[in-house]
Amino acid sequence: MLGEVVFLLGEQAYVKERLACGEACAMLRARGLAAEVHKAAEVADEVLKGRDGLLVLTDDPDRLMTLTEAGIPAIAYRHEGCAETSFSGALYIFEEPQEIDADSYVKAYQRAAGEPWEILKTERLLLRETTVEDLDALYEIYRDPEMTLFMEGLFEDPADEKRYMEDYIRNVYQLLGFGVWTVIEQRTGDIIGRAGFSVRAGFDRPEIGFLIGKNWQGRGYAKEAVEACLVYGRDVLGFAEVQALVKEGNAVSVHLLESLGFQTRETVEIEEDIYGGVYPGGENARTAIGSARRGRYLEMFLRL
Repeated sequence: MLGEVVFLLGEQAYVKERLACGEACAMLRARGLAAEVHKAAEVADEVLKGRDGLLVLTDDPDRLMTLTEAGIPAIAYRHEGCAETSFSGALYIFEEPQEIDADSYVKAYQRAAGEPWEILKTERLLLRETTVEDLDALYEIYRDPEMTLFMEGLFEDPADEKRYMEDYIRNVYQLLGFGVWTVIEQRTGDIIGRAGFSVRAGFDRPEIGFLIGKNWQGRGYAKEAVEACLVYGRDVLGFAEVQALVKEGNAVSVHLLESLGFQTRETVEIEEDIYGGVYPGGENARTAIGSARRGRYLEMFLRL
């Protein structure tokens, strides 16, 4: 959890940018966070190591690299004095830090520290990014054969699923800023399913998907999660229209989506099990071309 923000500035930038950074620090302190501005040369990386909840903003790309290599959550700070500087590899580049809300600092810290983003809360549910640590609970949910009657399951080998999830966190959450998220029952803290958005090849609209484990079905959790995702998609992600692809025969999901205003456009065929049951992972990941099955799905849509 973010608890402290430190700005490290070059000698000249400390004079010119200290006021803007000071305003940002005042805003962060008002939100209960510690915040300081320092000359970069006066603070060694060793001093910053081991400070839990620390996020560093630096205007020096070399310093950014050394901080990151040392495991210190850090992002780039671009100002007039380094406007042409390349911050290659930076997770985020902040400009005008006094204009950035505290939640953006929190999310930048979480991304740099490898922590999942908390996406939204409803009266009973919490939706956050999925982590590798969630996989044991998800395998328990998918173990029931009913869970995969109308959708694909997890990889048979947990090692494949772990590699897939690591790539998903890096290539989907980090690049798109959204994805399919873990659904948690707030009262118990139990992982009860997944819900969120994806982008499917061959389709223009973001796709919403959802799954609630059998032990938690019949309580309205699926509708609660989907409805909250739709509001988030409209208000935060700026989606104007979303689609859902529902396998033929899945009357329960069709009924739920229709109750939220979805309409059926047509029936389409889409690929299933595109990896052929094994995930290569890494830079050489590729689909098993020619081995994928095809299934018939209702293409449903909703204008937000």
